[in-house]
Amino acid sequence: MIATKSGVQVKKPRLTVPEYLIYEILDGKPIHYKGYREVLAGTKTYAEIMGSSTLQSFVIAYIQRLLFTQLSDDTFTILSSETGIHLDKRSNLAGDILIFDNATLPIDAIDEFYAQVPPRVVIEVDITADPTDIDTDSYIFQKTQKLLNFGVEKVIWVTTQAKKVTVATQDADWQIKDWHKDIDVLNGVRFNIGAYLTKKGSSFA
Repeated sequence: MIATKSGVQVKKPRLTVPEYLIYEILDGKPIHYKGYREVLAGTKTYAEIMGSSTLQSFVIAYIQRLLFTQLSDDTFTILSSETGIHLDKRSNLAGDILIFDNATLPIDAIDEFYAQVPPRVVIEVDITADPTDIDTDSYIFQKTQKLLNFGVEKVIWVTTQAKKVTVATQDADWQIKDWHKDIDVLNGVRFNIGAYLTKKGSSFA
């Protein structure tokens, strides 16, 4: 509400957020890109909030290399670049790395639209959603559970600031591990971010 000179309070007009600033739809609620308020205020451009940090990109590239070299593309399809997943009419989500069985996502199902079938594994590195929309922990837990309910077998969430990896599956308690631990993905493929960063001489290890 806004107080006027006459003392009458009027409703403050709602700010209209363009669709291009919406990152995901979670249970009907828009989740915006981190930094979208700065774009609306004119202090940042859309391009400025879209990029990933070099650390985030470095970690994603490391995991992708392992997957591409150790998983056969005759059996699996690995998608990245915030691939969209349409869960239902109230939820469209995205993921950093998605691993599909080819039997679930055959080549003729790869088109110009979001995937409508569950990946075997979803791997996320950090959070693209704006924290003013939803508490960070709540967002991670809600999105992870939503993906598991959709049929995803495993969700792996890396948080670079905390140096932790959350591993969630349908049939076991979720685990939070130090990123110096080996993390099993599937079919014997595993990664160890802390060890890799140490090997590369990174101060973030």
